[in-house]
Amino acid sequence: MEHYAGIDVSLELSSVCVVDAQGRIVREAKVASEPEVLVAFFASLGFAVKRIGLEAGPLSQWLHAGLKRAGFDTLLLETRHVRAALSAMMVKTDRKDARGLAQLIRMGWFRPVHAKSMGSQEVRALLVARKQLLGRLIDVELSIRGILRGFGLKVGVVTRKGFEGRIRELVSGHITLERIARAMLSARATLKVEYEKLHKTVLTIVREDAVCRRLMTVPSVGPLVAITYKTAMDDPNRIAKSKAAGALFGLTPKKYQSGEKDVTGGITRTGDEMARTALYEAANVLLARITRFSKLKRWGMDVAKRRGSKRAKVALARKIAVILHRMWVDGTTYRWTNAQPIAVQV
Repeated sequence: MEHYAGIDVSLELSSVCVVDAQGRIVREAKVASEPEVLVAFFASLGFAVKRIGLEAGPLSQWLHAGLKRAGFDTLLLETRHVRAALSAMMVKTDRKDARGLAQLIRMGWFRPVHAKSMGSQEVRALLVARKQLLGRLIDVELSIRGILRGFGLKVGVVTRKGFEGRIRELVSGHITLERIARAMLSARATLKVEYEKLHKTVLTIVREDAVCRRLMTVPSVGPLVAITYKTAMDDPNRIAKSKAAGALFGLTPKKYQSGEKDVTGGITRTGDEMARTALYEAANVLLARITRFSKLKRWGMDVAKRRGSKRAKVALARKIAVILHRMWVDGTTYRWTNAQPIAVQV
């Protein structure tokens, strides 16, 4: 008889439930959230488990990789689908969640999530760390501006390079403000140095990556957009058609149809948020800042005339996602103009 298992992952202990083909609970346990411990638990059952399911999450990828290496058929489940399927339960516990996951695996009512390769996960962690440092750097600068504003000292428009000099100029002669500025500028300098180190590391990775260099031939696609898209997609063969790239990153509209009611809403916002943001920023740059004309820019401007700039940016972000995937699969670079027909020699 076939058996299926669901794991509700927690930081210390994970709840495991094993059911048979009829849905009857065969085994339940609390197991340490370690790949080796989970592998030992399933090996000690005395029968084979056909499929194991975990809800997608930061810790789940590590456990998923360990179970896969041990030879178990393991899947990551899409978080929104799991939440919607289990929302009917009046009482929510880790034990009941594990039971629900096991039943979803048994019936096939789930949407699998692609497990990224270790290389993509490492670059992803680098991008997240870089973004966090940049955010803290901006927070410190805004805090300094806010403190000085309370004393009538306005920083005004200033470049990041001239920011420190402007602050020291404003607080000159104010003993307390000089002490505050000295401490916060010291913290800012440290954040700036560490941020630049991570940023240079990202640029080095992009420079040595042939796929990223190829993707950067598309207008408005720079190093950050290219590496973010590549690590988010991870494997171009995970989707059969390039036009599915927009839906993969949540850039397609929602749809609700029931009887005579048919509503088309905003974008779904499913999938990788970082990739979706990067694609939208690329579309915004293409429409607002890039002066060199291309057929992609013309297409976006035509949509903006018909539907408005906001919808045009979303549509353009979706189109960029499709183009990047097709270029990756075909191994081609972006053509700024339509190819001219070759004259036949008579």
